[in-house]
Amino acid sequence: MASLPPSSPAQLFVNRHKSELISPSQATPRELKLFSDLDDQEGLHFQIPLLFFYPISPSIRGQEDPVKYYPMVGRIHEGMYCKLMVDCTSKGILFVEANADVSLEELGDYVKLPWASWTRCFAMWLDPMASFLLWNCSDPFEMRGFILGIRFSHAISDSLGLRQFLKAAAVARGAHGPSWLPVWQREILCARDPPSTIVTFDPKNMAHRSFFVGPCEVAFIKKGLPHHLISRSSTYELLMACLWKCHIIALEIEPDDAVHLSCMINARGTQGLSVPHGYYGNMSVLLRYAVGLVKKAKEMVSEEYVRSSIDVLVLKGRPKYTTVWNYVVANTTKVGLEEADFGWGKTAYGGVAGAFPLISFYMKYRTRKGEEGIVVPIMLPERAMRRFQEELAKMTDKGRAGDDHYGVDSTAIKSHL
Repeated sequence: MASLPPSSPAQLFVNRHKSELISPSQATPRELKLFSDLDDQEGLHFQIPLLFFYPISPSIRGQEDPVKYYPMVGRIHEGMYCKLMVDCTSKGILFVEANADVSLEELGDYVKLPWASWTRCFAMWLDPMASFLLWNCSDPFEMRGFILGIRFSHAISDSLGLRQFLKAAAVARGAHGPSWLPVWQREILCARDPPSTIVTFDPKNMAHRSFFVGPCEVAFIKKGLPHHLISRSSTYELLMACLWKCHIIALEIEPDDAVHLSCMINARGTQGLSVPHGYYGNMSVLLRYAVGLVKKAKEMVSEEYVRSSIDVLVLKGRPKYTTVWNYVVANTTKVGLEEADFGWGKTAYGGVAGAFPLISFYMKYRTRKGEEGIVVPIMLPERAMRRFQEELAKMTDKGRAGDDHYGVDSTAIKSHL
């Protein structure tokens, strides 16, 4: 497992234009829509940035938009008892265009996450009106290439719901393929009446690195497993166990302290929930178990488990997930974000733009040499990141980690209005 190196250009210059509101192409209803109790838990009160790299520089103007998903471009508000809702205003999406003086080819392996400088640049889209649910930014390269950036509130949708929205956007632009009509119906995942149930890091001192896992790394990790687990363990389970162990060692947790591993399990298709096709709200629930029990834990996801989880959220005031010695894992390798095709061809990369404190997204990635694997962004305190990479090098038989620039972003991006 190798930490992806910083970008090769010493400095990238980005010229950012003024932000503008893009209104829907058709009239949309003016209404308020409530989130489900699963949607508005505190743990989902954050935005996720996505980047899609394309080898061509297309025009994105004058195209149709998926107007049936109009709540995605509404404004978020907090009502009584901290209940979140969407104000469907018909005002549209915030859009920013920018230009960079480099081609994708010059960047080597395009993604080289973390793209800390890119995400800082794209963060400038953030209007003082923080109620936006969805932002959009495009960055055509002067020579060749194109980046589409999307930033969305996790409260409106999970990764599978977002994929559904992106598919609808592609179909609206003329792509072929099925597209379900969107279904809101957030009330189906609200708490029952009455409900029934069966460490802080300094954000200024965090290192942000990404790690690539290919077949060679997976094979080496398997060498450390008991024989009876080798054929029964998926790549996702192996990787989760490996990175969780590295987290514990890197953070120098006391032997008697309780630690947590939280894996996001998609509840779509769970018998008894009756979630309709086209539902694009959050459908992931947290499972907190030791790695050895992950397989058994997955089997526990039933209708009662999901509804009990929602009831607990409401009874406790929809709190945030455990933050003390917790590692939260979200596997998006089968979601298909990298397949987003808006008529511009295949992406060079499509997925989450980086890591968050305590949370890692596992994403599909193909290197420029054609090697397929998984890329995992990690965010840790800088000192812990060094220990993390050293431990990871031991577990994957890679001695290259020590040569990396830990937590250092060598590519500076300057933005000019």
